[in-house]
Amino acid sequence: MVRDQDGGREIKATAAWEHSASYRQFLTDLKLRIRAAQTRAAFAVSRELVSLYWSIGRDILSRQQAEGWGAKIIDRLAHDLQNEFPGTEGFSPRNLKYMRSLAEAWPEPEIVPQLVALLPWGHQRVLLDRIKDRPTREW
Repeated sequence: MVRDQDGGREIKATAAWEHSASYRQFLTDLKLRIRAAQTRAAFAVSRELVSLYWSIGRDILSRQQAEGWGAKIIDRLAHDLQNEFPGTEGFSPRNLKYMRSLAEAWPEPEIVPQLVALLPWGHQRVLLDRIKDRPTREW
């Protein structure tokens, strides 16, 4: 900051390059690259989360089938996971049931990265609630 000629208010000193078209274009390009990287990172996190949720659902489903665990296991798992990861969302009984439903709807592991993990978790839940027919869900 610099004082104006009268010694009164402070004004911001700017370098000549700050007003150049070259700098403005450089800044615009950087902002676009940063936003694109943020978007790619968000998609990667979403894919990873859906894959994790599918695997948790698969494991719940297989344990229930193999060991005869009933529906109460989901409430207990939710409680224990919420205690272990306080402040982390996603481990409610309802969400664990969605995970189980996801694994039941898409039992093949190879389809998860190719089809299932391409949609965010919220969209997966809507599909599970509203569309029971697998070919329609795949479309």
